[in-house]
Amino acid sequence: MAQLTPQEQQEVVRFLEAGKPLPDKYRFLLFDDKRQVELVWNGKSNEVTNAVLPFQTIEQVDEPRSEKDASLQFNLFDVDDRGRQLKGWTNKLIWGDNKLILSSLKNGPLREEIEASGGLKLIYIDPPFDVGADFSMNVEIGEEKFVKKANILEEIAYRDTWGKGQDSFNSMIYERLILMRDLLAEDGSIYVHCDYRVTSSIKMILDEILDSKNFRNEIIWSYGAGGNPKEFFPRKHDTIWFYSKGTPSFYTDSEVMRVPYDKSTLDTHYKNIDENGRRYRIQKVNGREYLTYADEGKLVTDVWTDVGAQNATSPISKESTGYPTQKPEKLLERIIKASTKEGDLVADFFGGSGTTAAVAEKLGRRWITSDLGKFSIHTTRKRMITVQRELKANGQDYRAFEILNLGKYDRQHYIGTNLDLRQQDQVAQQSAREDEFTALILEAYKAEKAEGFKTFQGKKAGRLVSVGPVNVPVSRLFVEEVILECREKKITRVDILGFEFEMGLFPNVLEDARSKGIDISPKHIPREVFDKRAIEKNQVIFHNVAAIEVKAILKGKSVAIELSDFSVFYSQDSVSEAESTLKDKASKIVVEKGQIVKVSKDKSGIVTREQLTKKWTDWIDYWAVDFNFESKREIVRVKNIDTEEWEEIWTGDYIFENEWQTFRTKKERGLELKSVAIECTAGPRKIAVKVVDIFGNDTMTIVEIQVGGKK
Repeated sequence: MAQLTPQEQQEVVRFLEAGKPLPDKYRFLLFDDKRQVELVWNGKSNEVTNAVLPFQTIEQVDEPRSEKDASLQFNLFDVDDRGRQLKGWTNKLIWGDNKLILSSLKNGPLREEIEASGGLKLIYIDPPFDVGADFSMNVEIGEEKFVKKANILEEIAYRDTWGKGQDSFNSMIYERLILMRDLLAEDGSIYVHCDYRVTSSIKMILDEILDSKNFRNEIIWSYGAGGNPKEFFPRKHDTIWFYSKGTPSFYTDSEVMRVPYDKSTLDTHYKNIDENGRRYRIQKVNGREYLTYADEGKLVTDVWTDVGAQNATSPISKESTGYPTQKPEKLLERIIKASTKEGDLVADFFGGSGTTAAVAEKLGRRWITSDLGKFSIHTTRKRMITVQRELKANGQDYRAFEILNLGKYDRQHYIGTNLDLRQQDQVAQQSAREDEFTALILEAYKAEKAEGFKTFQGKKAGRLVSVGPVNVPVSRLFVEEVILECREKKITRVDILGFEFEMGLFPNVLEDARSKGIDISPKHIPREVFDKRAIEKNQVIFHNVAAIEVKAILKGKSVAIELSDFSVFYSQDSVSEAESTLKDKASKIVVEKGQIVKVSKDKSGIVTREQLTKKWTDWIDYWAVDFNFESKREIVRVKNIDTEEWEEIWTGDYIFENEWQTFRTKKERGLELKSVAIECTAGPRKIAVKVVDIFGNDTMTIVEIQVGGKK
């Protein structure tokens, strides 16, 4: 640090006494900072979260291998008699905030598993660099498309990313890139995909975090698609920044790393033709002759023109999932093959439609992918099952993957406390925001305020009301705390209100409460609670979670499951409002009380309604069966505060082992309503059935049966 002159010392004192910020020059005089060029923005902070939250395994998916395959000696792992993976690395699909996911991977027990697998060799991310890119999505209903709005958790994530424009984006990506750097192996690489809107700021951030000496390439992906503007040249490329943590692993020996020679090169240098008709050239270098064939092509440069965006975006493409930001598989194939070898670990923390995971699986790489959007997780789940089926059909190995939640959240994550404030100010802000939030929800629910409870804030019609957090899902831990207070105070009737509920939360936790004499009714908080006019007009409807009805079909020791009914209660917008606001010759699709309705107004102002959901099956996108639920306990690893050692603890719940599933695809819109029959051992057992609706929300039910006897 430079020595301040007496005059500078006096100036610093004057600024401090006046409560004014110091001039920028003192930043470099007071602090030993060797950075010569740095991007600065409002809200920039070097503080990085170190939260460690447990990962809860909600579901394990492993397409059963055939009996013939199961008897073979597999290269990747051991399998059981059903051909399902017994041990070894399991790929990970994680739902949640990637900042907390990254921190928990970096500082938690999974870090050991990552390091044991050789470390994280490659991270590819395609963050939301478009200020207009939110979490809304198109859902197909017959021939129509309905725009599903972002849920509250997703809206908050969008606000945190773009609420203050570029400053918010910079803060969001800065902290996450620091965590990614720390998670990377020493020879690992990171590729950051962006476009003209953020490319300049991301370059400076990467230079700061990973050091400009570790810059490898500015890859220009020229995809050719798009419009033709009149005010400027057509924007036909994205930028992919390629950096390494140290000296990177880099491989150039695959076909995807080579591109054809241009015509002028062929005509000038490859005039010779051998007996097989192959064009070649002979070069002399330092007295030695080198023969190269034209059809082997040349090493691709940092300008990629041979990967079309249409592979991912065209509705007729086999790759397309309909996800708006999907990238073509060839793009990821080149990146993955360039920076990893078979068996290496690859990650994508803005997972989207799951392209990175799909390509990694096909190329024999291990993978981790995450996303905050439930629809993204569901899209990736279906895509990876399809990949497993394709690999199985081709006689190739594949790994099981598990769907994970983040578990116990720190309290400041419940309500969005500003962590940049002093501790005492954080406490005050948290308390004030919680009170405002709770009052708003209770008013919309028409409940009275209740006091003297730990987990309850209101009461309505003889039931106590517990309001869940605003920006994280209602978790098992949250419900368990509610149950604990119910038992302490002999409370028997409870409503739990939440914007989102943790995947796999129901029905086990409700059954547990019912066994203790507690009736819990979980209800979704609608988006309209933030609209005062909707509250005044009594348009806010708190709907129940979805319900499944199934039937077990038993023949001797053979068991099959038939799906017999599925009920949902969603609402988004209202029919009456659409009718009153629609312009002539326009239409709008709304969801009201579990029905999707198209409201249209013709040129004469005549309004018509068309119900698009004709039957209950229209709501189902996917369903799956675990024929032996409660056979695999859910284990989490938590740190013992006394010994500082990681310990395995049973959560009291079980992992849903996906043994059979059916789902809709772009090509196959039908859905089977009866599972295959499975041979089971005699005796009692529990069968779990999971349904995922067209919005990506999952619901589960459990049926108890007696195999080889009466139920």
